[in-house]
Amino acid sequence: MIRYFIGGIFLLTLILLCNIQKVQGQLVTPLAISENHRYFADGNGNPFFWMGDTGWLLFTKLTREEAVWYLDDRAQKGFNVIQVMLLHDLSATSLYGDSALIKGDVTHLLLTKGDSFDHPEEYDYWDHVDFVIDQAGKRGIYMALVPVWGSNVKAGKVSREQAEVYARFLAHRYKERPNIIWMNGGDIRGNDSLSVWNTFGETLRLNDPNHLITFHPYGRTQSSIWFHNEKWLDFNLCQSGHRRYDQDDTEQRYGEDNWRYVKADYQLLPKKPVLDGEPSYEGIPQGLHDSTQPHWNDDDIRRYAYWSVFTGACGHTYGNNAIMQFYKTTDNAPAYGAKEFWTEAINDPGASQMIYLKKLMLSRSYFDRIPDQSIIAGSQGEKYDYQIATQGKNYAFIYTYTGKNILINTGKIKGDKISASWYSPRDGNTTTIGIFPNSGVLEFNPPGEVKNGNDWVLILDSVE
Repeated sequence: MIRYFIGGIFLLTLILLCNIQKVQGQLVTPLAISENHRYFADGNGNPFFWMGDTGWLLFTKLTREEAVWYLDDRAQKGFNVIQVMLLHDLSATSLYGDSALIKGDVTHLLLTKGDSFDHPEEYDYWDHVDFVIDQAGKRGIYMALVPVWGSNVKAGKVSREQAEVYARFLAHRYKERPNIIWMNGGDIRGNDSLSVWNTFGETLRLNDPNHLITFHPYGRTQSSIWFHNEKWLDFNLCQSGHRRYDQDDTEQRYGEDNWRYVKADYQLLPKKPVLDGEPSYEGIPQGLHDSTQPHWNDDDIRRYAYWSVFTGACGHTYGNNAIMQFYKTTDNAPAYGAKEFWTEAINDPGASQMIYLKKLMLSRSYFDRIPDQSIIAGSQGEKYDYQIATQGKNYAFIYTYTGKNILINTGKIKGDKISASWYSPRDGNTTTIGIFPNSGVLEFNPPGEVKNGNDWVLILDSVE
């Protein structure tokens, strides 16, 4: 039995190594902000819809072979950004036993001269990071790098002077790699060590002017609260968090209405792209800390995604409880009540369904899209019944999470007539409804019974 298991691992390793060797060249260019300051574009000016995954502990929990397997899966499912910590804590080590720092000091990086995949003793922690970043780029995936998780800074372990030295090292090491996005902060309020976070941002911008920079804030807050007017902040990030409506104890009390964070940032000047960089994870307890609570599922994950994107977000980040911590058989116990190993959770339905959102948003004209609630006639609904609309010049999308009837004010897009169809966020299938006059108020009845998770997108297209 053990012999067969070892043989299987050896075969898997050989397959992964072959896949590594087949990958040739980078498939990415540095990202830019679109001309209207709402979205991202690649180096050729083409639309880039951020479809992120939270692989926070990727560099410390996975071998190179496992990292390649993970990246292959995410690329196949349409993900194009991985959010990951360079340093979760100052004692960070790779699975090969290499420490990132000397004596936990971010100004003293533990570096060696060699880098050989065939001889692990010849490469260090940062070589391992380089390898994963390069493999991601070859699969069309960007790495949103958190320099050091916020709790370390809040605890006084990184001073402003140390932040400047460390950020300069990172900028010079990675400024030539095209698939880098800088994610300053790390689950932290910006006013916790404000000068340190500004030092990180300003130093990265000065030494690496070609990569985008944002800030990952504390749960149920937004980067814009502290940094919207900072020159180093290219786009805003909110963390809508993991709490239910009745669990939100903040002053805003947005609860599960993550679209409210996006709407608030969308209205700010100067205009900057915004997205929800950490909504509730698939498979995590509602409220986060009590594992006996119900766990968020794929229905919830879709609701967060469509609500935020239709409000004007430039993309969305998916999260999975087991994957964000890469929970393994060798771990003593999972965090936050994870119920499966990451190698199983990688196929959870919510992850596979995110590609249908990405495909929908890229199926029509992209840069002219705006949120527009005036399309919805009458009540827009509250909480789970909330309906949300977005439109371009020749199309409109309206999302319902519960499958309630949708009343439409027509005449919002071009043409004397419009074609209507249903799009399923669950499987990406489209069902034609018919052709209608583009005037007056129309009512559409989604398929199925009215219930949470019977979500649909009503698509309206101009008939020229």
